Amino acid sequence: MQNNEIIHNYMIIERKSQPVDIDVQRLLFDFLGGLGIFLLGIKFMGEGLQKSAGDRLRDILDRFTSNPFLGVLAGIVVTVLIQSSSGTTVLTVGLVNAGFMTLRQAIGVIMGANIGTTVTAFIIGFDLGAYSLPIIAVGSFLILFFKNQKINALGQAVFGFGALFFGLDLMSSGMSPLRDLETFHELTQSMSNSPILGVVIGTVFTLIVQSSSATIGILQGLFTEGAIELKAAIPVLFGDNIGTTITAILAAIGTSVAAKRAALTHVIFNVIGTVVFMLLLGIFTVYIGYLQQALDLNPAMTIAFAHGNFNIMNTIIQFPFIGALAWLVTKIIPGKDVLIEYNPKHLDPIFVQQSSALALDQAKAELIRMGEYAFQGLEETNAYLTSHQQKHAEMARQIEGALNNLDRHITNYLVDISRGSMSELESEKHTALMDTVRDIERIGDHFENIIELIDFKISNKVVITEQAQEDLNNMFDLTILTVKQAIKALDTMDREEALAVVQKEDKIDKMEGVYRKKHIIRVNEGVCDASAGIVFVDIISNLERIGDHAVNIAEEVLS
Repeated sequence: MQNNEIIHNYMIIERKSQPVDIDVQRLLFDFLGGLGIFLLGIKFMGEGLQKSAGDRLRDILDRFTSNPFLGVLAGIVVTVLIQSSSGTTVLTVGLVNAGFMTLRQAIGVIMGANIGTTVTAFIIGFDLGAYSLPIIAVGSFLILFFKNQKINALGQAVFGFGALFFGLDLMSSGMSPLRDLETFHELTQSMSNSPILGVVIGTVFTLIVQSSSATIGILQGLFTEGAIELKAAIPVLFGDNIGTTITAILAAIGTSVAAKRAALTHVIFNVIGTVVFMLLLGIFTVYIGYLQQALDLNPAMTIAFAHGNFNIMNTIIQFPFIGALAWLVTKIIPGKDVLIEYNPKHLDPIFVQQSSALALDQAKAELIRMGEYAFQGLEETNAYLTSHQQKHAEMARQIEGALNNLDRHITNYLVDISRGSMSELESEKHTALMDTVRDIERIGDHFENIIELIDFKISNKVVITEQAQEDLNNMFDLTILTVKQAIKALDTMDREEALAVVQKEDKIDKMEGVYRKKHIIRVNEGVCDASAGIVFVDIISNLERIGDHAVNIAEEVLS
């Protein structure tokens, strides 16, 4: 041991006595270029695998997270497929924001994502750099010379796989002179003596790059080149895990309370894990050193094993405390979980088996809830038109997604009811509900069309005159009132309300014709340009069709 220290100190003295000539430009170009190709490779490989998997990642997370343990497994699978724990976490935040997933389920997925992301480090651990260019050639061949989408997706994954190793080679060649640079050696010594510095460096660099896979790849390159020792590398690895949480934090900005809680959970989970393993740093470093010798691991694979062991052990330690984590973030971020609940509340399968009449009542109750979302979406769309605030557009899009989901669930529930025996009256009610659910879903499609028209108006700086804006406001107000009254008529089965809907829809039809003619005159007189004319006419056309669907609902009541 003393001889090793003497040799080590001698090498330090030799470095100090010999000036190191480093081509800084080449170092930067190789490193930054390699990093760019590496990130592109990760992206291409993830997207190719995702497409090959049938693009059902959202469904995997939605369906297979009934308990936290399944959530962990789903998080691992999805992260392996898209090669990004940040991507999985962002997807999870979106599902929580939409009401598809509870916070407890999301915590399990986040834990699984941390394990799944270690696969990239293990892939890097296999020294395939010499074959990177032939692999890229094969991927390019599959992309360029085949029209089949599945083969193209496979080619994209193969291309990304090769680019990953090619980028790593470039980064390694760029970083190799660092091992002879005294300043860098002093930095790594400081990191060995002060592990917290390593954590900070890993966190900051991952915050900048927004990819823990990239920073761990760089760490593997440094360790392979002998530019950093294991006891200095491991704290950097811990910091990488903290830094990768920035993507989830950014994704949670402007989302629901539950989504913010999911993002905060990701931060707390990784910070707690880092604190625990920093306290056990000496033991963990000895353990990884033992694995390196016992399994004869190369340097890159050693870092991969350290990353994998850290995340698996961290998950095992914290898994029993998922409830406590959920409670903690709920206390830190108080408020209502979700603004829009995508999943149905009234469609209990037990009623289908017991009584068709009761089951139809449940379907109708869910349909009324769906209808309330429809006019709420219209109100948000109108607010977006007048204010141009993105929060209204985002809310309307969430509502439209909820309408689509409820449409699917209610339709499936009604199909299940139809398999049983129904009286003639129940059969008529069943048919009416099937028609109505389609009408409400179509209302969502039309206000989504209007949102896209408003987006076009904003991005292309289309100016609508005050008179045209007033006409739009008038037609919007009447259409919202008509839809609201149609849902109320359905809820109470009130014929007077339904007749009032028919009268209002007739006014909407006449209003659409009058406003269309007025706008054509404005365009001809040069008061409005052609783009404004297209936006205006398409918006009032969608509102008129929404009125048609409202009157269809009212006619089901009248019949």
